[in-house]
Amino acid sequence: VQAYGMQSITNLIVRRRYGEGRTIGLNAHGDVVPPGEGWTHDPYGGEVVDGKLYGRASAVSKGDFASYTFAVRALEALGAPLKGGVELIFTYDEEFGGELGPGWLLAKGLTKPDFLLAAGFSYQVVTAHNGCLQMEVTVHGKMAHAAIPDTGVDALQGAVAILNALYAQNTLYKAITSQVAGITHPYLNVGRIEGGTNTNVVPGKVVLKLDRRMIPEEDPATVEA
Repeated sequence: VQAYGMQSITNLIVRRRYGEGRTIGLNAHGDVVPPGEGWTHDPYGGEVVDGKLYGRASAVSKGDFASYTFAVRALEALGAPLKGGVELIFTYDEEFGGELGPGWLLAKGLTKPDFLLAAGFSYQVVTAHNGCLQMEVTVHGKMAHAAIPDTGVDALQGAVAILNALYAQNTLYKAITSQVAGITHPYLNVGRIEGGTNTNVVPGKVVLKLDRRMIPEEDPATVEA
């Protein structure tokens, strides 16, 4: 857990069994990425203003915790004869890849639903989801004082050339269309850039962190290569 940058993690499974039959799992995650800037309300406050809830994960994916829970309560309130079962699978590592959440639960045999509904942004019924390949690119240069830049090698200039080439790929990706309904085309996002030591120093190292979204028809090994 700590190797993933977390202090602790909780995975919760709520099982509701109604009789013989298959089980459907409802999976959502409670972890979030940092809130960033521009908030007009406390990102962790959960404030309700004019009927709207403001806060991290109010839409994705703690909002799904509430939706799933009330959906099950509404189903049971009908008093109708039911078969099979429902599992609410709430995990907290989706932003880190899911290996310690759904991956761990499946590996330990703690859950094995016949069907699964997972939280997502599409807000529509789909039968597949785009994949995610996260990569890190390190550009090495040679540090030098800005007064004598010719004695160094600017890693940031090299990174700019790489960035332009990477972003140009997104134009090409638009020509690749998935045959799965609800999924469009691949996409590459550069989500973080780190580098340099000071304004008067030629950057000796720049790190780019990438997020490559894959369509079901793509092979992850080929994409990474």
